[in-house]
Amino acid sequence: MSENLPSGKKQEITIPADKIEYLQRELTNVRDEFVPNKYLKEAIIVLAAGGLRSTIGCYWNAVIDDLRRKIIHRSLDLFNKEVNPKKKIVEYEDFQNYLADFDLIEGAFKIGVIGWEAHKLLHQARETRNIFDGHPDSSDPTLFKVFNMIADCNRYVLSQDYPIPIIDVNQYILTMDTDNFNKNEIAVEQAFTDLPEIYKSEMTNRIFTIYTGENSSTRLNSNIEFCFPILWKVISKEIRQQIGKRFDKLIVDGNKDILDKATSLMTIVDGFRYISSSSRKIIYEPAIKYLEDNLDNWSEEGKAVGFLQRLGSTIPSELIQRYVSAITLTYVGYKGGSYNCSRTTFYSNSAAPRISEMFEKFDNSSVEAFIEVIKTNDTLQSRIRYADQLNRLRTLGQILLNKPEIRDDLKVFLEILVNPEKLKELLKEIK
Repeated sequence: MSENLPSGKKQEITIPADKIEYLQRELTNVRDEFVPNKYLKEAIIVLAAGGLRSTIGCYWNAVIDDLRRKIIHRSLDLFNKEVNPKKKIVEYEDFQNYLADFDLIEGAFKIGVIGWEAHKLLHQARETRNIFDGHPDSSDPTLFKVFNMIADCNRYVLSQDYPIPIIDVNQYILTMDTDNFNKNEIAVEQAFTDLPEIYKSEMTNRIFTIYTGENSSTRLNSNIEFCFPILWKVISKEIRQQIGKRFDKLIVDGNKDILDKATSLMTIVDGFRYISSSSRKIIYEPAIKYLEDNLDNWSEEGKAVGFLQRLGSTIPSELIQRYVSAITLTYVGYKGGSYNCSRTTFYSNSAAPRISEMFEKFDNSSVEAFIEVIKTNDTLQSRIRYADQLNRLRTLGQILLNKPEIRDDLKVFLEILVNPEKLKELLKEIK
């Protein structure tokens, strides 16, 4: 091999025998469909002729060409949003006319065409190209410098398959409003998981807006109800907080129809932990009062408890005592008689299993409230004078006692409550 020198002389470049196999391997370490690429073929030709500077330039052109095509395949729309070029990139030639290589690499990284390590090493390769192919007065590149650049470019770009295309948010939502939408949880999760942060934010906010609006079809709303919990799992805390703030604003706006829709959507994902405490109070207080006002009205108890369960367990601290009292009384029920059957223990069959699940999510402050209700609530104390109602209360106590995170001082009372042999101790505690 030989390299042209400024004086016109030829510098012979000899590849050590132990490096020839390495070079041959690296030059072929590209995807099969990329082998005919004109830049790659030219790089091989000029390297064989000893043109190290030209090899660097040609190889870099091959990398840039591959990155551009992968970005187009991935999502030009997302690339424009992330990079914000001086002129929107709409076709291949626009990359060359309006975008520097630095921004191309940054954008490729941001939209997931290349990873973090590739992003760093490609910037090093870009500097290699700028120094040795962009500045003819620089020192001659060494053979090993060229080898290393080829190896990095192959490993991180030219050997890598095209990335998965990103869904078009607008088109995806339009498809959700058709009978052709595929309600496959794995497919939907894959579509959402692969979205970069900026698209996840757009998708979440668009869905929230559509669902709470007035013009969406029942078909689209049904598909949103299917998709939203899947999307919620893969979005960041910051995006969830965005939706929480939007919910807070809806409460201030006061449109009941829109607020009811937003509440319905947020209950699907246990989203009320991301709204303000004052907003939670506005949502929880009427729901708790409705259960209080319908004690022993079994059908209404079932509805009220179902709604409270959907709201989640982030109850405002000032409402915890009332919340625990209402669901405890509902679960324990009352002693009565019936002409139609021998049953004497009456409670809402639809509410009871839900309440058991709600107790499983109690934290220490809720357990404290439960103990306080037992000690101070006259209605509850009058009901647990009967064995069946006391046993139902003990069932709730056992659920809490099984939770490993409950404080030891609270466990002392719960152990007394659940043990039938300690009835006298329990009666002393609640007097």
